[in-house]
Amino acid sequence: MKKPLIVQKFGGTSVGSIERIHQVAKHIIDAKNAGNRVVVVVSAMSGETNRLLDLAQQIDSVPNARELDVLLASGEQASMALLAITLNKMGYSARSLTGGQANILTNGQHNDATIVNIDTTAIDQLLAQDQIVIVAGFQGITAGGDITTLGRGGSDTTAVALAGALKADECQIFTDVDGVYTCDPRIVDDAQKLTVIDFPSMEKMARFGAKVLHLPSVEYAWKNQVPLRVLSTFDINQGSLVKGEECHLPICGLAIQRDMCLIKIDQESLVAIEEQCQLFGIDIWDVIEHPEWLGLVVKSDAYSKLEMVLQGKVADRNTISLLTAVGADAESLAHTAHQLLIDNQIVTTHLRLDEQSFTIALSVEQVNCAANILHQTYIKPIEAVDCLQKHVFSG
Repeated sequence: MKKPLIVQKFGGTSVGSIERIHQVAKHIIDAKNAGNRVVVVVSAMSGETNRLLDLAQQIDSVPNARELDVLLASGEQASMALLAITLNKMGYSARSLTGGQANILTNGQHNDATIVNIDTTAIDQLLAQDQIVIVAGFQGITAGGDITTLGRGGSDTTAVALAGALKADECQIFTDVDGVYTCDPRIVDDAQKLTVIDFPSMEKMARFGAKVLHLPSVEYAWKNQVPLRVLSTFDINQGSLVKGEECHLPICGLAIQRDMCLIKIDQESLVAIEEQCQLFGIDIWDVIEHPEWLGLVVKSDAYSKLEMVLQGKVADRNTISLLTAVGADAESLAHTAHQLLIDNQIVTTHLRLDEQSFTIALSVEQVNCAANILHQTYIKPIEAVDCLQKHVFSG
């Protein structure tokens, strides 16, 4: 009978120094000594990707995409080699693999590639030799042999994709936070750590601003039913487990997205602007049909891409934030929650309902206050952590 297989991913902060790499090695050794086969995915050391990008941009403000991938991939390769050296020094056989050596095949979209297949033969052989396998995150290789990188959050995606391909028992994402919270604890003081959260709720949270897990990694884990556990590299705890399909709480979490732009336009310009957004690959979050104006909501950085073609078509634009509530009863509570904010002098722009969630658009200055009001009303009284511990999720 094969030993259980765990994939562990460590981010840039976790491997940010030699001292921290030793701390990471201890987590890996603990998992190995507990009787598991272990595959590890690492990011570049904190700040390294930005340093490499800055070097490239000192030469060319828009570096050649292929060569930029070759450069940026070296950050993860340094981390994997240093960790392998550390583990071997501590008496544990470890082998590091680049994305190409691990046979992570991607499409040819440099700087934002997508994984299309993983041949696990090389990793399986090393695991059969009782090796700890360390894979460089954030990167892969094309069918033609070119190095590619996966874009923002790519190491999370590497870890979850490997876990799926290897049929791992669990994928553990180690970060500088100790789990998934009902809201950002820097904004809501009494935010509670969730022992378990279902995939649909976690996907909504990630899509609408929760930073703890990268959206593509959640989507892949959900599709392939890979249990995800979010843990702290710096504290010993059970973290939060992402698993299952069913949410048992009326509101299980709040997510905040600050970097949004509301563009007010005339009706006649809508079709042309939608075509431009499609051309530039820009997602329109929503079209707001107000009695007195028509508005588009996009990310703020997307507006700068559209600015040239929007000249003369924009009546007004404002930076706004989105506050999204996720949970089994979110849709039915939406209008009551919206009115509660209005009663507390929160000026809102728009209310949107989706399956098991609602989103309120409001000013950047008031979003923190609004999050605290909704959390105090709909989440704190439920005692989310204790409630979740009483439910067993299937998945």
